[in-house]
Amino acid sequence: MLTGAALFLDFDGTLTPIVDTPDDVDVGPDLIAMLLALRAKLDGRLAIVSGRSVATLRDLGFGDFLLAGTHGLEFARPGEAAQAPPRLPAIDAVEAAFHAFIADKPGLLVERKTISVGLHFRRAPEWGEAAGALAATLAAQHGLTIQHGKMLYELRPGGADKGSAVTALMKQSPMAGGVPVFIGDDVTDEEGFAVAADLGGAGILVGPQRSTLASFSLEQVAAVRHYLAEGAASPR
Repeated sequence: MLTGAALFLDFDGTLTPIVDTPDDVDVGPDLIAMLLALRAKLDGRLAIVSGRSVATLRDLGFGDFLLAGTHGLEFARPGEAAQAPPRLPAIDAVEAAFHAFIADKPGLLVERKTISVGLHFRRAPEWGEAAGALAATLAAQHGLTIQHGKMLYELRPGGADKGSAVTALMKQSPMAGGVPVFIGDDVTDEEGFAVAADLGGAGILVGPQRSTLASFSLEQVAAVRHYLAEGAASPR
């Protein structure tokens, strides 16, 4: 499937396992080296499309890759400054409200991103319903979009998603001319699956079977890495 592909890769839950806190993720040099080799086989047509910010992806070692961060709100090419809207005062207000909410609730975590903010409840699932109610209230109050994730509510500006990121990148070099293949695990990746299919490609769901717009599946992160490594090692 990778021959001729324009490959779009989610990060958390796809290239690396989901961890308790965002800072716990371990990328490792082998993953970066394998992706660089695969990108060369694809004539550069490989992009990371993540809910993480461009700044965080670069800190994790992905600075040499084409990046779409914060669910399609940010874009960056290697060696160039990120293109992103400014951080809204409303995001700072939400961040303060999230911190007030978690003050007496051990296990909850506020994740500050460049232009958004997330509330994680993976280590305190009993607070998930209350966290969702708070996120909904704050989103309505400040005119923001709720991004649902795995044990996470993120508030951000609207106007973009992973599908719009695929659409934008497929119009540009080096992705233009390839067949879009989007690999992801979360409900936030469904828009990417849909656009890839609409443009003649396909989505690949990572993890347990569920209702999805993806046409194919891989069981877990290890299977994704094996699949990509085979692509990197295959002859042109």
